[in-house]
Amino acid sequence: MSRLQAKYPGESEYLQAVQEVLESIEDVYNQHPEFEKARIVERMVEPDRIFTFRVTWTDDKGEVRTNLGYRVQFNSAIGPYKGGLRFHRAVTPSMLKFLGFEQTFKNALTTLPMGGAKGGSDFDPAGKSDAEIMRFCQAFMLELWRCIGPDQDIPAGDVGVGGREIGFLNGMYQKLAREYHTGVLTGKGMTWGGSILRPEATGFGALYFTQHLLHKAGKDIKDKTVAISGFGNVAWGAVKKAMQLGAKVVAISGPDGVCHVPDGMTAEMNDYMLEMRASNRNMVEDLATRFPGKAKFIAGKKAWSIPCDIALPCAFQNELSEDDARELKANGCWCCCEVSNMGCQPGAIHFFQHNGVLFAPGKAVNAGGVATSGLEMTQNAQHLSWTAQEVDDRLHQIMQSIHEQCVRYGTQADGSIDYVKGANIAGFMKVANAMLEQGII
Repeated sequence: MSRLQAKYPGESEYLQAVQEVLESIEDVYNQHPEFEKARIVERMVEPDRIFTFRVTWTDDKGEVRTNLGYRVQFNSAIGPYKGGLRFHRAVTPSMLKFLGFEQTFKNALTTLPMGGAKGGSDFDPAGKSDAEIMRFCQAFMLELWRCIGPDQDIPAGDVGVGGREIGFLNGMYQKLAREYHTGVLTGKGMTWGGSILRPEATGFGALYFTQHLLHKAGKDIKDKTVAISGFGNVAWGAVKKAMQLGAKVVAISGPDGVCHVPDGMTAEMNDYMLEMRASNRNMVEDLATRFPGKAKFIAGKKAWSIPCDIALPCAFQNELSEDDARELKANGCWCCCEVSNMGCQPGAIHFFQHNGVLFAPGKAVNAGGVATSGLEMTQNAQHLSWTAQEVDDRLHQIMQSIHEQCVRYGTQADGSIDYVKGANIAGFMKVANAMLEQGII
């Protein structure tokens, strides 16, 4: 860690992600001298390669705009690179290195043959027209297309990149490659190679994992109150599945504040979340405007200010601070499952773990999204389309397997389960052994 901190002093997200993993695996690593001899950790924390490129496009006024684009191909020991693209003004190499590093272990947990990668741009879709987003996506793919492929690197969506953006990106890829590779991007539309349940998969998988965690603790999600941050695809899927499992979602939040829904979200409200995401306004207040009397908007507040049993961060990294954790606990929260990548700050995680709050990390909880992307790749390779039941059954099985791996490696001497340690060790061991068996490359 000292060497990395000196080498990358400004890359706080990346250093935070690496430190969490190294702290978790230290004991196991030291039991395997063959890992040390092959310098597995030193190799694992550095990406295989990073592509950085300029993206120039024209807005609706005819003015020329320039952004930076990136693709971080982190580790391919267990399969081709797989990970999302993020379009957000805060995107930096540090952020994408952290996400690619996390993705490596998350993909390993799924049991599917996928390596880790991440990419994106500091382009902000908020406030942009569909035509502007299309032109940006086409310019972005013009630079990226030679670095990706169905057996090389398969990007997907992430923050700021949904079905619309994947469509524009895929269209440009097909034009440039002059080959119809349905498997080069995942999260596609249903008429051109997409998988049923892929838009919902991250949220659905997160609730399946949460359900397993609660059952292991002798609890049930039915009739429990849930607070959720964000209102994009991930939060939408989480709200939908939470309601199906009998929970009551009492809060969703955005950059402008939180909407308190005392009687719980309804199916109509859940559907409206898709319109909110597509509007590019990025304002959760729209829910209260659309459903007056049912949802109350509170400006400047987070979802964690609303009393709940279960907290599900679904928006952005480090969105939940130690102060937020303390507020949640004071308001009766007894479970927090990260759905966003590294959604909780280290202080919040330590507070939860030392104050009786059940906690599980994003690399385990949100792995259902990339798992279903892997299932989409399989369908594309077979030129088949599975039913919703087939996809959902496989997603259930994968999330159960991830929970079992966390329990196996995270069970402590006193019988408690450290899900952070369990997830990190399970993912690390699979990647480390694959690297060891393939030699020094």
